[in-house]
Amino acid sequence: MSLNSKATLFLVATPIGNLNEVSKRTLDVLNNVSVIACEDTRNSLKLLSHFDIHTRMISYHNFNEEESAKGIIALLENGEDVALISDAGYPLISDPGYHLVNEVIAKGFKIVTVSGPNAALNALVASGLNTNHYLFYGFLNSKASHARKEAEGLKMFPYTIIFYEAPHRIEKTLKMLHEVFGDRKACLARELTKLHEEYYRGTLSDLCKLKDLKGEMVLIVEGYSKPDEQIDLEDTFEEINELVDKGMRKKEAVSEVAAKYDISKNVLYNAYLKENDQNEKD
Repeated sequence: MSLNSKATLFLVATPIGNLNEVSKRTLDVLNNVSVIACEDTRNSLKLLSHFDIHTRMISYHNFNEEESAKGIIALLENGEDVALISDAGYPLISDPGYHLVNEVIAKGFKIVTVSGPNAALNALVASGLNTNHYLFYGFLNSKASHARKEAEGLKMFPYTIIFYEAPHRIEKTLKMLHEVFGDRKACLARELTKLHEEYYRGTLSDLCKLKDLKGEMVLIVEGYSKPDEQIDLEDTFEEINELVDKGMRKKEAVSEVAAKYDISKNVLYNAYLKENDQNEKD
């Protein structure tokens, strides 16, 4: 029987490590839906058993998405609520569920999100990198050549980038990103909310020195920043001369041009005087 007037698919975030992060609402939903669709029923059974939840489980993963989606739609058509969970965190975020959500939308059933833990945001806010604007990229392609091509496409992205990575690939990924991005600030977070939670902060070259890393990884990398442009002093001298020709005093003209290019007015003034002396000698 539906918890709402219309049968509902609940997208339920589950703990990424510490089981105490489960909310009362999460437990209520998992206890009261007709079926829980799981990415891996074996992993989900540990969570449900811990909280003494006996709701029927079905499998829903990358390899059976289309077929399982049909079964879930049939359940909703029968007026039964379904919860979709992944092994950890939010379903659909680097996990299955996209196909199902679009099928449910097309059929006109209700979709409700039950908030919970998220590894990407946990790592981001503790990374020390800019949080105003960011891109969650998730996993790079498992093939090295494709992953490098993806990284090349992100090289000029100006905001913080969040990656997920598996422990058996993290060392190669760090090395590749260092080669493609250069030596940017970065933070590697592992085993978030678990007993051995760790943050490694520094640069990509620093992180490349890490060895034998274990556990689930979140890698936060600083966005691209344009190198300071070299100012052509000849151009500044011409601008100063134009202002002087219009009747401005030299020091005032230098101050105005220095402020425009965000350079020291004393350095610019001395360089300007030296240039004028040289021109007079010539």
